[in-house]
Amino acid sequence: MTSSPDFSLAGKLALVTGASRGLGWAMAQALAGAGAELVLNGRDAATLEARAGELRAAGRSCRILPFDVADSAAVTRAVASLKRLDILVSNAGIIARKPLLETSDAEWQSVIDTDLTAGFRLAREAARLMVPRRSGRIIIVSSIMGLIARPTIAGYVTAKSGLHGLVRALAVELATHCITVNAIAPAISRPTSTRPSTTTAPSMTGSASAPRPGAGAIPPSSAAPPCSSLRPPPPIAPARCWRSMAA
Repeated sequence: MTSSPDFSLAGKLALVTGASRGLGWAMAQALAGAGAELVLNGRDAATLEARAGELRAAGRSCRILPFDVADSAAVTRAVASLKRLDILVSNAGIIARKPLLETSDAEWQSVIDTDLTAGFRLAREAARLMVPRRSGRIIIVSSIMGLIARPTIAGYVTAKSGLHGLVRALAVELATHCITVNAIAPAISRPTSTRPSTTTAPSMTGSASAPRPGAGAIPPSSAAPPCSSLRPPPPIAPARCWRSMAA
C-alpha cells in the first residue's frame, strides 16, 4: 500500500461502504494508499476494526462506521455524524439468485433496497455535507449487469440498471455545486464482495464479456473456471482514486 506519485488525496475524507472485504476493501486500500483518511463501513464492527487495524499498521488514518446501508435512519445518522465528507464510495450490495417464478416480493425488495435505494440515500446524505462546501466526489459501484443481463438475478440487474440512471441524474444536478458523480461497473468478482444471503449461490462462474450483437443476455457457462481469489484490482482501484481527485 504505497502512495502514487501521480496524485494525492491527502487531507480528503473518504467513506467506503461494504469496505470489510472484496472490492470495497481493495478500493479502501487504494484510497488510503493515495493519502485519504478512511471511514470504513460494513455491518460487522469486529471485521471492520480488524481491517482498520491493517490500515493503521501501514500508517494510514482510518476509523470505522458500522451500519446497514438498507436502513434509512441509520444511513442518515451515520453520514451526518461525519460533519465533513469529501469522497463517497457507495459499494455495498447483495445478489439473490432465484428464478423469476420462485422470487418473493420480500426477496425482490431486499435487493432493490440494498443495491439501488441505498445508493440514492447515501448520495443524498453525502450531498448535504458536500453542497455547502461546493466540493465532493460521489462514486457509485454498479455492475456490468446494469448493461447486460443473465438469468435468475432480475432484482440485481434491475437495481444496477437503475443506478446508471441515478448517476446520470445526480451528475447533472450536482455539477452546479462542483460535485462530480460517477459510476464504475465491474464485471464478475469474488462473491464475498456482496452481502451473503440464503438465496446467494456459493460461487458465480461464466464469462463477463459483452454479448454478441443482438443477444440480450449472457448465458451461464458451467465450463468456465471459478473466479479466482480477489486481489486489489489494478483497473478499478486507481480509477477509483482518479475519480476522487479534486479538480
